[in-house]
Amino acid sequence: MTSENQTSDQLDWRSGVWNRRRAAAPAARITIASDWAPIRRFAPIIESDPEAVYGDLLPALRRSDLRIVNLECPLTAHSRPMVKSGSVLEGVPSHVRGLTAVPFEIVTLANNHVFDQGREAFQETVQLLAANRIRWVGAGMSADAASQPLIVDLKGIRLAIVNFSEGEDLTAAVDGPGVSGWEVQRVCDQVHDLRKTAHAIVAICHGGIEYIPFPPPYVARAFERIADAGADLVIGHHPHVPQGVHIYHGVPICYSLGNFVFFQETNLIYRKMGYLVEADISRNGLDGIAIVPYEIAATGLVMMAGQQRTVFFNALKRVSTPLAQKGGVEAAWNGFLRRYGQAGLVQEIGMILSTMAQDPPKGAAMFRNRLTTLQHHQHWVALLTRVMDRTIDDAPDWALELAHEWLTRQ
Repeated sequence: MTSENQTSDQLDWRSGVWNRRRAAAPAARITIASDWAPIRRFAPIIESDPEAVYGDLLPALRRSDLRIVNLECPLTAHSRPMVKSGSVLEGVPSHVRGLTAVPFEIVTLANNHVFDQGREAFQETVQLLAANRIRWVGAGMSADAASQPLIVDLKGIRLAIVNFSEGEDLTAAVDGPGVSGWEVQRVCDQVHDLRKTAHAIVAICHGGIEYIPFPPPYVARAFERIADAGADLVIGHHPHVPQGVHIYHGVPICYSLGNFVFFQETNLIYRKMGYLVEADISRNGLDGIAIVPYEIAATGLVMMAGQQRTVFFNALKRVSTPLAQKGGVEAAWNGFLRRYGQAGLVQEIGMILSTMAQDPPKGAAMFRNRLTTLQHHQHWVALLTRVMDRTIDDAPDWALELAHEWLTRQ
């Protein structure tokens, strides 16, 4: 990835590159992208000119040997919207051209939107993927199918991909169709077993709290456990904003890649940017990664360059540095809780109760999701506990300021 051949405990924040010192070996490159959905302003672009949505990022995508993206909605000709907590997303079958145009050879499906139109739309989606020679991982018609890793032979390298999520809105597969849910020990056991036969293992998770600059402690600890189990690279998405990179015991952990082909009508800048992860692998495992940042414009993606790229890497460094420090994740988390505060929780509960009065099924789905999904459970319990013991304001100013910046900067 660069002429340098050294192992470091952090990225080079000028180039976005991290390398491991290893002897030269035949290698392959994979590119991992985050949330992809043909919605809002991107829907007509993907429909009329699917390459155009990637802008000048397309050559970077095409220079890899394999591309992976998170398909964040079903592609269906029959709209059957489910009652759920958040937004209900969908694309149409012709939108698959937005995947094949690159092409993306693999999609991850363990997320909170792939069942938004029900199980029949899910089946329609995976049949469409199969017809277009796109492989998938992370969801299925049974718990066993949903949790199966995907094994790929890439230039003689046996690559294993493990995909799981928090299973929001009770979509984790248990007795029927669903996504691979939040069973961290199962994922660790799976990675440990794969280590016996795979040359390289990538774990990809859809989880965490949206829009904040740091992973909650439960996400950080889970990703570290998966790295300790033998994963070569751990990737996160779902927060819809970029989060930091931690080189943990020689394993890169990228907590959130931000948005990708996922347009949100907002002026908040961190929701308008993201990064690809290019990973060089060999029969020895992971040789290095490179971070490729981009912005998300109304007309498509734009590669960051010059001063804009420098500003991005400076921001990424600011939210990455605490992750490697003792107590840093917890301090950052407490900064978010301080920023959210008792007033934020009162406002959120008021919104749910108001929705229940106007649209009882929707409001019930919102409340149920707060009770059953780990991100909301962890958020509410931690916040209430700190209000009870009067420590809600006991968080470092730097953590509060970063939380405020990520949630408000335009």
